[in-house]
Amino acid sequence: MWDLEQKKCNLQKLKTLIMKKFALLIALVVGFLSSSVSAQETIWFDANWNITVKETATYYRPAPKKQDKGFWIVDYHMNGKKQMEGFSSILEANKEKFEGQIKYYFPTGILYQEIGFLKGKIEGIRKIYFESGKLKEVRDYEDDKIEGRYLEYYETGELLSTGDYEGNLKEGVWKTYYKNGKMKERGKYEAGEKIGIWKTFYKNVYKK
Repeated sequence: MWDLEQKKCNLQKLKTLIMKKFALLIALVVGFLSSSVSAQETIWFDANWNITVKETATYYRPAPKKQDKGFWIVDYHMNGKKQMEGFSSILEANKEKFEGQIKYYFPTGILYQEIGFLKGKIEGIRKIYFESGKLKEVRDYEDDKIEGRYLEYYETGELLSTGDYEGNLKEGVWKTYYKNGKMKERGKYEAGEKIGIWKTFYKNVYKK
């Protein structure tokens, strides 16, 4: 009788062990298939960058290329032109952690903006362009916030406005200009709000 009970006990233990190994094998297979799919399939995005299906997509992302300590990501407009390219230390849609210079493009393929990133935050110079390819804005960033000098240009290349930012807010003297280089408006900002007297100048009545 004791031998029979012992055999039943051993059989039960064996069944439990087999079930645990089977469950582990299933988990490994599912994990492998999931990682394979995420690494191989194209991801489709709608206009708000939510993951969607091809039929309602505005952008798409082929499988990123693995690089040292990260991935080289390239997104596309539906017409096949690049929308964005750059390096991310993690591979997860809408949770990228960008490093270095990231470039964005208009649907025409013309460069739209260049942004410097450090550990997923904007750092350094950000340049924004008109669709003609001409420089539109130059901003300086620190820790994801606009800091320092700001420059804005007319599409024809002349300076349009200039001033400074502190912690994402306009600060100090700001100036705007006519295309001929003469001053159009001048005044001060404090914590993003206009203060004091603002002066407006007319092209034919300009005074320094």
